[in-house]
Parts: sequence; C-alpha cells; structure tokens
Amino acid sequence: MRITDLMIQETMIMDLQATTKDEAIDELIASLNRSGRINDPVLFKEMIYKREAESSTGIGGGIAMPHAKTTAVNEPTVVFAKSRKGLDFEALDDQPAHVFFMIAAPEGAGNTHLRTLAALSRLLIDSDFISQLMSTATPAEVSALFDAKQAEAAEMEAAKEKAKAEKAANAASTSTTGQQQNTSGVIVGNANSEDFVVAVTACPTGIAHTFMAEDALKKKAQEMGINIRVETNGSEGAQNVLTADEIARAKGVIVAADKNVEMARFDGKPVLQRPVSDGIRKSEELIRKAVNGDAPIYHSQGGNAKEEGASTGKISVGSKIYKDLMNGISHMLPFVVGGGILLAISFLFEQLASPENPIVQLLQTIGGGTGAFHFLIPVLAGFIAMSIGDRPALMPGMVGGLMAVNSNAGFLGGLAAGFLAGYVVIGLRKLFKGLPKAIDGLKPILLYPVFGLLIVGAISFYVFDPIFGSLNTWLVDALGNLGTGNAVLLGLLLGGMMSIDMGGPFNKAAYTFAIGVFTSSGNTDGAWMAAVMAGGMVPPLAIALATTFFKSKFTEQERKSGLTNYVLGFSFITEGAIPFAAADPLRVLTSCILGSAVAGGLTQLWHINVPAPHGGIFVAALANHALLFLLAVAIGSVISGLILGLWKKSPTLVK
Repeated sequence: MRITDLMIQETMIMDLQATTKDEAIDELIASLNRSGRINDPVLFKEMIYKREAESSTGIGGGIAMPHAKTTAVNEPTVVFAKSRKGLDFEALDDQPAHVFFMIAAPEGAGNTHLRTLAALSRLLIDSDFISQLMSTATPAEVSALFDAKQAEAAEMEAAKEKAKAEKAANAASTSTTGQQQNTSGVIVGNANSEDFVVAVTACPTGIAHTFMAEDALKKKAQEMGINIRVETNGSEGAQNVLTADEIARAKGVIVAADKNVEMARFDGKPVLQRPVSDGIRKSEELIRKAVNGDAPIYHSQGGNAKEEGASTGKISVGSKIYKDLMNGISHMLPFVVGGGILLAISFLFEQLASPENPIVQLLQTIGGGTGAFHFLIPVLAGFIAMSIGDRPALMPGMVGGLMAVNSNAGFLGGLAAGFLAGYVVIGLRKLFKGLPKAIDGLKPILLYPVFGLLIVGAISFYVFDPIFGSLNTWLVDALGNLGTGNAVLLGLLLGGMMSIDMGGPFNKAAYTFAIGVFTSSGNTDGAWMAAVMAGGMVPPLAIALATTFFKSKFTEQERKSGLTNYVLGFSFITEGAIPFAAADPLRVLTSCILGSAVAGGLTQLWHINVPAPHGGIFVAALANHALLFLLAVAIGSVISGLILGLWKKSPTLVK
C-alpha cells in the first residue's frame, strides 16, 4: 500500500496559518473534518491532546507528528502540512516545527494501514527528504515525492533481500552476526565487530515513534560499526522479538519506550530505560552507553512478564495511576470552581436577604447538590475510567460515580468506580477479542456499554453501596453514643472527620451528627456545628495557603486552582480540596485531617457556638465568639498548609 493512499491531496495544507501549537492542531483537525475522514472532531482532539500529554510529538528536526487512534476516525488518514515561518510545537530539540503529519487511525486499523504508517515514520528520519518536502509547492509534488521515495526504499529492500539470499546460499555455515540491515529485524552493523546490543522501541499508540526510533537506532549503529537488533512494540504487537540467546550475548540493552514492555527477560543485564523520543534523537548516545555497559543493572521484580518501562516515570505504575487521576481531576475542576463560586455568592445573598430569596435559590440550584456539585464525583470517575479504557469506559465510570454519590460513598467510592470501570472495559476488550471481525462495529456501541455498565453497576450496588452505607450509619451512631462528656475530644474528632473524605461517609456522618444536634433542643446546638464548620473550612484554605507560599511544589494549574480555594474555604465548601486530595491523597488528607482536628478541638476549648448549618465566614458574625472562631479556622489552616507545603514533593517527583 502506498503512503499517498493515506496522505490524500485534498487534506494537505501547503501554507499553514497557525502560529501556536494549539492553533496548528485545530487547523489540521479542521482539514480532517472537512474531508469527512473523522466523525467526532471533539473526541479526536481529546485523543490528540491525550497523546501530547504523554510526550510531545514534536520530534525535532522541524517535524511534528500529532496522532491518535480512536473511534472518531472514519478512514486512516495522514494530513500533511507545511509552515514557512515555523511554530513552537514543544519539540524535543526546542526548535520550531515546519513540517506536520497528523495521523488519524481508526480503532480497528488493519495491519496494512499500520505497516504503511510505519513506513511513513521511517522515511522521516531522512533529513534530506524533509528538505525536499519543504521545497514542494503543490499537493501533487508532495505525493510524487513520497511515491518516488517509497519506490526507492522498496527497491533497496529488494536488493538487500536478494543479497541476503545469495549470501546464505553461498555460505550456509556463516554466522548471521554481520548481516546488513533489513526490515525483518536481523542484526544490523559491521560483520567484523564484536560489539552487539539489543533494543526495544515502543510508544503508547504504536504508529509513529516506535518505528522512527527503530530506524534511527539501526542507521546510527551501522554508521558506528556496531551490531544491533531492534524489537518493535507497535500497534500490531511485538515484532522482531528478541531471542534469549541475543539478550545473553548483548553487551547492553536499550529500552526506548513510553509504555510497558516485557522487562523480566533483561534480568541481570545493563539496561538503559529511556523515553522513545531519545531513541530518535539520542540514538548515538544510547548505543555508545549500551556498548560500554554504562547503564544500571536491571533486576526483575519477582520475574513478572510485564513490568514498567522508562525510568523517566512516564510509564511506571505510579505514573499511570497519576495520569488517570489527573485526567479525572482536570475534567472535574470546572465543576468545583464554577459550582463552588456560585454557592459562595448564594451564601452571601442569603445573609443579606433570606433563604427564600429567588436569587439565593437560583444560585444554590445551579451550583449545589442538584447542579454542578452533583456532577463532581460522576465526572471524576468517568474521566478516570476513560483515561484507562478509552471512550467505552466513560459511561460505566460516570454511572459508578453517580451511584457512589447516591450511596454516600463519596469521592473515595467514585475513585474506586472510575478505576473499576476502566479496567473492566480493558478486560472486555480481551474477552471479546476472539469474536468474528464482522461484529467489530458492535463492540463499542453495544457490547462494551451493556456489559461494562452491568459489571460496574453490580459491583457498585452489591459491594460499594452496602459497605459505605453501613459505615456511614455506624459512624453516626458512634458519635451519638459519645455524648458530651469530653467536648474537646469530640470537637477534635468531628473536625478531623470533615477532612477524611471531603463529602464521603466520614464527612457526612460528622455533618449529619452536628445537624441532628443542631435541630434538637439544648444548649449545645451551635457547639458541634462550630467544630464541623471549622473543620470543613480548613482543607480548601490549607490548599490555598500551600499553593501560595510553596509554589514550587505545585503545577501551574494547581496554583491557579489554589486561588479559588480561598473563596471556597471561606464559604465552607470543603469540596474545593477534592482535586488535590485525589491527586496526592496521603499528603493532602493527612495534612488536612490534622489541621481540621485542631480547628474543631479549639472551637470546643473556647466554647464557641455557631447557630447556622452552613455559610462559613458569612455566618461567623453570628457566633458567640466570632473572632475566636476565625482564629480557630486560621490556626488549623496554617497547620495544614505548612505540613502539606513542607511534606509535598515537587510535581516532577509526584509523578
């Protein structure tokens, strides 16, 4: 199959107008959409950015190859584009990109198409060819150049195969160690060289960088007179798989991969674990280090067949969990911020007017439990699931998150539902892999939704709901039995519980207990509410303080979100801290629990009453000791903020 069968002329852009990376992606997607090659530009764009989040597809040398494999694609297509001035595509060499190839591959792309895309990727290693592309003026010239280059490559390959066959016939006993390069994966290099290394290349989508890294390593090894054997882990699976004998003979191993590859086989060998981009742009450095054994000795963890790849952390288990969490959190943040700010405004209006005021009711409906806040956990769970299992996992993940909300399972239950849904869909893909090709189209629209929803819903209903529901009931009863014998101890407990799960069973149990006492008669009505409100205000305020005074410990997005937590914290909207707690639960939850407990205990030590069930700073004036109440909140927030800021690792280390 010719490359130009995928790189159709009607989609080519000979003078790209974009000046930024985002604009370039939009312009390329628009070309695909106009030609009818994709059916869902929004989903396709999401998948393009999902791939960019793993590592930039600006591979350097003036080339950018944004790509995605998704159900949003109707037909495999490559959009070619040129930019005369060039633009910043966050390239690996920090140079502007001038030539663009946006690859759109459907979910079930055939082997022929994938091999053609691999052939395209290999051509782009040739800098002279890129210069020729830059000099083209029309789509026809681009097509002619690719056809000629592909024909030339085919002729060279045929000549190599012929030479190989003749050599094998004339010297059957000769070792294959010195054979020249060919695409079947035999050893490449100098026949007289004793230096031999092996390599594995892999990228998440397996349709571009995998094969570019393979070709770059082979070409550089041949220039250096070093024998190399390269295994590729692309969309078609592992090709040219390394043998046990080759691994044993190799002086070193190069793993240029951004996804999991089989690592146990390299136990005891010097292994360089790098991102796939290093295989493309730092091939000489990698080969030289591998030959010299200048790499850490790899030790298999229990001999597992599949283990983590690059030491950069991009493909480790921890990184995978972090990436999936951040996908859910980034989509949840607008609901937290938008709903939270509107709720805060409603509390202000409520103090100025009354709870029955139409504006108050409108804002609380839009932002509160029946509006934006109702979607927090479903959105979190849904997009965690989507990060793991792609689009088919979104719906069961969101439903699992919604069931967690309705069962008082809180955001912890939502997290569990999200991860469950993602891996259920992965399991279903494997389960249905052997079904006839004729029903492939039914999998994403029928099989995955029905079975995914059934499995996730059943586990949520029979496991999550009873466990968290029973826990909630037990907590309320336990608090009620404590009585008022030790007010400070109960204040510590109530305040700390507000931070344990920020909306889950612990939080709701504390708040429900305080509301129950608040609505009954007695002199302690507002005492427990003071402890609960102070404890609930601490987490977002602590987050805000930490992001303000420990800026280097947070990403730019986290610092911006941290500012809104000042408003949410003052308004007694604990949910503002959920995105941070989900991303780094140990440090965030522990820090917040300690500060919240101190704040709650201080309200009881100082005999503070707050005769209002919500409102935060807007109802502080109603407290019998307003300044002491604010001081308790401030002390708790500073304690939590300091602990979090000092304890938290920098963004690069968290991953």
